[in-house]
Amino acid sequence: MDDVSINPQIEESWKKVLAGEFQQEYFRELKNFLVEERRQYRVYPPGSKIFAAFDFTPFTSVKVVLLGQDPYHGHGQAQGLCFSVPRGIPKPPSLVNIFKELHDDLGLAIPPHGNLEEWARQGVLLLNATLTVRANQAGSHQHKGWEQFTDAAIRALAEQRENLVFMLWGNYAQAKAALVDGHKHCILKAPHPSPFSANQGFFGCRHFSRANDFLVRAGKEPVDWQIS
Repeated sequence: MDDVSINPQIEESWKKVLAGEFQQEYFRELKNFLVEERRQYRVYPPGSKIFAAFDFTPFTSVKVVLLGQDPYHGHGQAQGLCFSVPRGIPKPPSLVNIFKELHDDLGLAIPPHGNLEEWARQGVLLLNATLTVRANQAGSHQHKGWEQFTDAAIRALAEQRENLVFMLWGNYAQAKAALVDGHKHCILKAPHPSPFSANQGFFGCRHFSRANDFLVRAGKEPVDWQIS
């Protein structure tokens, strides 16, 4: 690959937790697929940011897991954190709706940009199920092995950690609840924040305050959801 070794440039605590995945045949096939994709097409995010969700939020630091499906496939958008875009990039519609719900739930100011790194540094794992995508082709890297890898990460958190919040928006994310013990963790479900479904129950779900209420009851620091 042009600017990353997939085997594995990832934060140390996650490298230990997921070490077995890197040795499996599906991951070798995924790496070969990505090498060929980069040879022929533009692939997002940049190689150094493929594992950004893990790099920003070490395994032992995770408090909240927010699941997305695919990286953004437009130029300059994807940065390895679900729903997040770099400063200077227009906020995508789903992120606009996330910020609207955040304002309605907690009364926080709408951020001037869409970079969610502040959340990630506080223990919010912003994890897409698929970690790469071909430019301008949504879903183009699905079913190539990434889902098996990210499911392993979710399963490790569910089994080895306690009192985490899983925020599952939309049918795809909600299917991941099967990997999580709801008696051990807090599972919050809502429709996807996309303009196509936000009015069907995402608006008014109050997941941000509910997540913090759970964390406080579990003796953990709440997340400061305000982005500066």
